[in-house]
Amino acid sequence: MPASEEKPNLALYIHWPFCRQKCPYCDFNSHVSTTHDNNEFGKALCLEISYMAEILPDRRALKSIFFGGGTPSLMPPAVVGKIIAHAEKIFGFAPTIEVTAEANPTSVEAKVMNEFYHAGVNRVSMGVQSLDYDILKFLGREHDVAEALSALDTVRQRFDNLSIDLIYATAGQTINNWQNTLSQALAFDLSHLSLYQLIIEPGTVFYSRQRNGEALRLDDDYAADLFDLTQHMTAVAGLPAYEISNHSKTSARCQHNLNYWQAGDWIGVGPGAHGRFTIATDNYKNLQRVGTATRRSPAGWLQSVQKTGHGIDTHTHDGPGAFAAEMIMMGLRLTNGVSLQRIETMCGPRDGWLDDGAVTQAIEDGWLEGSKSNDSGMVTDLRATESGRLRLN
Repeated sequence: MPASEEKPNLALYIHWPFCRQKCPYCDFNSHVSTTHDNNEFGKALCLEISYMAEILPDRRALKSIFFGGGTPSLMPPAVVGKIIAHAEKIFGFAPTIEVTAEANPTSVEAKVMNEFYHAGVNRVSMGVQSLDYDILKFLGREHDVAEALSALDTVRQRFDNLSIDLIYATAGQTINNWQNTLSQALAFDLSHLSLYQLIIEPGTVFYSRQRNGEALRLDDDYAADLFDLTQHMTAVAGLPAYEISNHSKTSARCQHNLNYWQAGDWIGVGPGAHGRFTIATDNYKNLQRVGTATRRSPAGWLQSVQKTGHGIDTHTHDGPGAFAAEMIMMGLRLTNGVSLQRIETMCGPRDGWLDDGAVTQAIEDGWLEGSKSNDSGMVTDLRATESGRLRLN
């Protein structure tokens, strides 16, 4: 590794696959279950953390942990605490480690978040999804608006670092409706908002309904109008976008997700979890980007971990070109864009992974913008313009 290059951040993703019900838009690896053994799954997650630590090229202090799902707020707080303590024992923690748990805004889950705080969680991402009764019903959510507001009030009494998710651009949603919802969300004076347009994913209930002719989301042109409104309102409120769908104060950007978008290293444990980390020798001349994916079936994953210490189902090994593509694809989601110089340092000369003609055309079309080196005149970094962000997929 070049002396000027610091080791990338290391993050840990923990997948808890269980839910009380399956939302019609959700394509995550989530399963409705009331018969699983929470303690058994907690022990298995710790076993897999230990195994993943052994296959890393080097151990570093964790910069972030993220409990995703599924519904992590259904986890017993004692299990959460044991997993966090085990992760600290195996890796150590950075001084400013961010530990996030996703939560649903039901009254029961909101109350238990106080115990999550004492277990070591210091950030909550709450899946409010809407502040409109009809849209909540359409999205198949358990909670209503009043319960969401009550849960938000309960959780923010303990957590300063709190984000909420909202889904918009659903069929029939008007500009006024979304403006009112977003205004209400901004009035909470939170430091972070995740604002996602509805996507119809294959394998979901919504996908089947759409194939049967039901209109479930706005057309692209109207959805683009709502996106533009979102950018304006959040910027005025002091929560500008730092990524396509994420808005925050500068101090409250989600460090875990930034690690994904900046192509850092992370390990993923739990059913259906993905991890990616870099093995590089000889100043990156022999670079490999390793990917892991675990078995999706909770029962199958658990059986595998208890037998072998891990539930890894597939291993991938990407070379410099594929890693460069990952960095560009993920990095262009960020408003700061990507450093082509950094990618060259890690993946070699750009003529092996960059189509300069396509970059020039995208800049001429107004979709990308970049800075140029005074010495060579070459583009040193790339960012999507406002027009370009509408076209990123």
